[in-house]
Amino acid sequence: MLSAEIIAIGSELLTPQRTDTNSLWLTERLNSIGVEVRLKTIVGDDAGRLEETIRDALKRSDIVITTGGLGPTEDDITRQISARAVGRELVYHNPLEADLRERFRGWGREMPEINKRQAFVIDGAEVLPNPNGSAVGMLLKLDGKFLAIFPGPPREMRPMFDEFVLPVLKENSGGVTVSHRVLRVSGMGESAVDEVIAPIYKACPNVETSILFSRVEIEVHLTARSEDADEADAVLAELSEKISDALGHAVFATNGETMEEVVGRLLADRGETLSVAESCTGGLIGMRLTEVAGSSRYFLEGAVVYSNGSKMRALGVAENILVDHGAVSAETAEAMSAGMKGLSVSDHAISVTGIAGPDGGTDEKPVGTVYIGYSGPKGTRSVKFVFPGDRELVRWRASQAALDYLRRQILKLS
Repeated sequence: MLSAEIIAIGSELLTPQRTDTNSLWLTERLNSIGVEVRLKTIVGDDAGRLEETIRDALKRSDIVITTGGLGPTEDDITRQISARAVGRELVYHNPLEADLRERFRGWGREMPEINKRQAFVIDGAEVLPNPNGSAVGMLLKLDGKFLAIFPGPPREMRPMFDEFVLPVLKENSGGVTVSHRVLRVSGMGESAVDEVIAPIYKACPNVETSILFSRVEIEVHLTARSEDADEADAVLAELSEKISDALGHAVFATNGETMEEVVGRLLADRGETLSVAESCTGGLIGMRLTEVAGSSRYFLEGAVVYSNGSKMRALGVAENILVDHGAVSAETAEAMSAGMKGLSVSDHAISVTGIAGPDGGTDEKPVGTVYIGYSGPKGTRSVKFVFPGDRELVRWRASQAALDYLRRQILKLS
């Protein structure tokens, strides 16, 4: 199996303000053709450290990919340092300068002379065109190894990699196909999931299984390698089915779908509609639902009713319910969902009310206490949760639990 390293270049990536997302995307693409990424490095705009990093990477790995540092400014040093690291000269390409000048004219301005730096290419490198930016990429083959150099912006790097580099690497990867599946599980802890499914996946030693915990769910990652893509897919399909049967309705996705996608598909398939009333989640559920393309087919509206007054005024929650039971209660959650369903005339309505923290908790209702209400064709009901975590985690976990509660109620109707 070929090995790869990814080097993200730029001092800004060493600050809290910027995140290297290219490495994650490249790792997924490389894994899909059977290439294992063994190291990822972030290097600032330091010539000595960058040269050392590239040289060491080429000693260790079959494929080295760099992203960033191909702009026209003084701190964009990838071009010249990469050339130095592989012992080659930079060669000026007049056609690249002409193309750059034409691009700038198309943008309604003349090219600054500083951009002429982007017409330099490492001697012997294949030039990778960049239709979405001014910096071309480069691909070198060095004693059977590959060095691929890309600009940093993902919208420039990704199409260049897929069109010009991925086919070359795939041809040299030995024909190994990697199939991957992600099962998503809600309502169970990591150890509980593993206890149930360990006997199942251990009976398939040719499948690599990882159980990961995210802020709102458990993910079961399954990976199979084979020279036959159909064979690998079939193995994963069979294993996924066995795991799903063992975990039951706790498995809400078998191909990596998000909870909002799954809920949306259920509603769309049934031709039914949804409305949402939110207090502690502050519109987070509505945001998640509307991030799915086509959600207008089933999502009618949402209301953020943070204060007691807004709960009474917008949803018709009776004052005595709030006085007798409090805003964070099963009674209020049920009144919110029933009021939302009546207001929007939707088939289903969910509501959330809780204490996200860090203040506001009591001995009876500690921080993290959340009630979720549901109103549907067969009546109104609610469920209570106490979520651990800080304010952000409580809100996200409440939104996930609400969507999952809705999912399970819809499945009961099937």
